[in-house]
Amino acid sequence: MEKQTLLPFNRRSSNSENQISFIGTGSVGGKAQGLLATATVLSENIQTEKYPNILVGIPSFTVIRTDVFGQFMKRNKLRITTLCNMPNDRIAHVFQKAELPFEILGDLQALASQVKYPLAVRSSSLLEDAMYEPFAGIYATKMTPNNQMDADSRFRKLVEAIKFVYASVYFKAARDYMRAASHHIEDEKMAVIIQKVAGARHGSRFYPELSGVARSYNFYPTGRAKPEQGVVNLALGLGRTIVDGGVSWTYAPAYPKIGPPYASTSDMLKQTQNEFWAINMGKAPAYDPLSEAEYLVQENIITADKDLTLKHIASTLDRHSGRVSIGVGADGPRIINFSPLLHLPDIPLNNLIKELLSVCEQEANAPVEIEFAMTFSEDTPHRFSFLQVRPMVVSTEKIDVKPEEMSADTLLISSENVLGNGVISSIFDIVYVKPGVFEAKNTPRIAADLEVLNKQLNATKRSCLLIGFGRWGSSDPWLGIPVNWSQISSAKVIVEATLENMNVELSQGSHFFHNLTSFNVFYFSVPFSGKYTIDWEWLNQQAAAAETDFIRHVILPHPLRVKVDGYHRRGVIYKK
Repeated sequence: MEKQTLLPFNRRSSNSENQISFIGTGSVGGKAQGLLATATVLSENIQTEKYPNILVGIPSFTVIRTDVFGQFMKRNKLRITTLCNMPNDRIAHVFQKAELPFEILGDLQALASQVKYPLAVRSSSLLEDAMYEPFAGIYATKMTPNNQMDADSRFRKLVEAIKFVYASVYFKAARDYMRAASHHIEDEKMAVIIQKVAGARHGSRFYPELSGVARSYNFYPTGRAKPEQGVVNLALGLGRTIVDGGVSWTYAPAYPKIGPPYASTSDMLKQTQNEFWAINMGKAPAYDPLSEAEYLVQENIITADKDLTLKHIASTLDRHSGRVSIGVGADGPRIINFSPLLHLPDIPLNNLIKELLSVCEQEANAPVEIEFAMTFSEDTPHRFSFLQVRPMVVSTEKIDVKPEEMSADTLLISSENVLGNGVISSIFDIVYVKPGVFEAKNTPRIAADLEVLNKQLNATKRSCLLIGFGRWGSSDPWLGIPVNWSQISSAKVIVEATLENMNVELSQGSHFFHNLTSFNVFYFSVPFSGKYTIDWEWLNQQAAAAETDFIRHVILPHPLRVKVDGYHRRGVIYKK
């Protein structure tokens, strides 16, 4: 790929396809710095002749450096102590009323006048994407269609988006993360990336046919796959589906033809992705500059089928024979399993992903997670857009959990599907969702109860074992409990115990999981139909220190002993 370098913003060439530029002075922030380093790595290591029908690159972007944020705060007399006592919507409103430094307005107006494709306005703080700094997804990203007819309107929407990203530094989730990570919010400085959105327009929607998150280390390998062989999550549409813990297709790069372990074709059809995110390019939505998703829409895959964007990513079920055929040449229900890419040699996407993981891992000297998107073309090379890279935290401590330990009478929980590595012997508190009353419709109320209890535990500096049902951190309350990490930050061990009516796959591509691993939180999965279970009878016999309609808090007289063998993916929790 062509080498990209950081240059001062040029008002005469802001529409250059491969341009990476800056406005203002100061740092470019962690996310932008990662992209700049990756641009060099890709240009020096990726042999384009190996992928003649794929154009690999980083979408052009302009970064507003951190000194501009400092000037914005100072000139508008925005006091951090005052902001930290406000609710999110009030903070966002205050920032929208404030004025950006006049020195950058001319550059922003030039950018808005020349650029008419959708833009992603993204955070790039000093802390983001640094090793051991779990800030993935904490600050805002706002996407705008940028398709208004006049440049002044595009300029105003761009300014609104920048102010929203600035405001997100002081939103509640960010403040809670700062406290949990032992940082002072006064030390944070925000740069902002204004980047071309990867994708193409289809009617009133703009989206990539494929978004993905790939990791060079897999905490939950299945079958023949090994942890060091990595894992990939793919989805139709914008990457919000994956990073928010939605339904995606998971596979190991070493075995691209082996998908998730579905019990049957019928089960695969039930659990396939059926909705996707896109940017609304049609009728303007209700004015709401305080909403991160103001210009986003969620559509059914039937819409994508009409847009003719499933050709390279879907298969079709024949209802008469029950067989699944690669592609969309026949009529029938579509299954988003990416078989045309992973089973056929025409587009070597998996080979490219493996090479990208390898070169980025070597550069970071650590396992890495990358985000990307892909847009397909009939006449020109398919476009692979590299969006982000961040290091992963993987413990190398030698812990051995033997198979015979998994069934000991003294165990509260055991699992063959764990995340983490190490031993903890300091947890007295257990917080669990009561299985007898659990219903998916109540998950938002459960999240609220957990947040209240989490504040109490943090105030007394107590850690807990947290047990719940469905997918933790899911944006879909019907798939799990929709918490962000700040609502359960007292947990040092988290258990996902599925039920017969909520038996979903883990989401490894989410920002939620990246932050868990960065904080060295252990994670257990105990499936409903698995070999091992939770000793609910013993738990219910313990006296409750606190209880609501949905959750129960137990304080034990002796600490639990938690032992996680990351290499063999086995974990046990002893009652004493």
